[in-house]
Amino acid sequence: MAYIFDEPSRTFSEYLLVPGYSDASCIPDNVSLHTPLVKYRKGEKPALSLRIPLVSAIMQSVSGERMAVALAREGGLSFIYGSQTIEAQCEMVRRVKSFKAGFVRSDSNLRPEQTLKDLIELKASKGHNTIAITDDGSANGRLLGVVSSRDWRPSRMALDTPIHTFMTKFDKLVYAAEGVSLSEANDIIWEHKLNSLPIVDEKHKLKYFVFRKDYESHKENPEELLDDHKRYLVGAGINTRDYEQRVPALVESGADVLCIDSSEGFSEWQRRTLLWIKDRYGDTVKVGAGNVVDREGFLFLAQSGADFVKVGIGGGSICITRETKGIGRGQATAVIEVAKARDE
Repeated sequence: MAYIFDEPSRTFSEYLLVPGYSDASCIPDNVSLHTPLVKYRKGEKPALSLRIPLVSAIMQSVSGERMAVALAREGGLSFIYGSQTIEAQCEMVRRVKSFKAGFVRSDSNLRPEQTLKDLIELKASKGHNTIAITDDGSANGRLLGVVSSRDWRPSRMALDTPIHTFMTKFDKLVYAAEGVSLSEANDIIWEHKLNSLPIVDEKHKLKYFVFRKDYESHKENPEELLDDHKRYLVGAGINTRDYEQRVPALVESGADVLCIDSSEGFSEWQRRTLLWIKDRYGDTVKVGAGNVVDREGFLFLAQSGADFVKVGIGGGSICITRETKGIGRGQATAVIEVAKARDE
């Protein structure tokens, strides 16, 4: 039987804040916007926190790899959209994890017998100026040389010129051995005035690059959201259908947190998805669920194992859930009720 609420459903625009006393220490420099993303016990440190309280919607038109990088630079987090193949989503996650890092795996590699034409095509597709030349053209092949933008000029070179004739050969490179710390690598970069530093193992197989621009970027963006390896944090959206295949692939690709993407979260399907993930991974994989708009929906997902719960149905300007399904609630009322349930 339907239940009609007596109290009105309110939106945020209906509220104003009553100002309190501001002392001399109340200045922007003393304000912290650091925000826990996942549940934690009082007195404990959250397993995952944001530098700013912003995450992007799990939508194809919003949360691609460019948004993930841009938002992580500012201290927020993106959830790569799941409305694509598992392989494509995982590749996006991998690219975000390798885009900004202390140690970056090279995805622009060629063989020495390839030509300037191959190099130009690779640069156009990847957008990178530093190309590793390995014996087999792979990211982990034996490093034979490096090509940077200073090594070639298409206006003065034939397109069929072999790369080995103009690359900077290995014996002329400044490189570091695998195991070097990020601080030591940055010192080498500054001492030798390098833009990039190859990291190789004892057999001279390429492992990583460390880039000067990454160090400078962090100085310009001190609130960057990074993991323990100085890589950007990135989330990924999942659904309640192919999660048994999608979740393991996303975990393997390096996703830091997952979130079930659905307009309505108070369902048996989300419960089953959460229980499967927690049964397989325990607390090592953080996963959010939603969306809900009331106490019962929040408690249902929290008790099913959700590490965080999204609140709100149909509040976005382009969302059509309320129009198509006739469900929802004023966002302010929904947040107030869920917050009370959380604090019980």
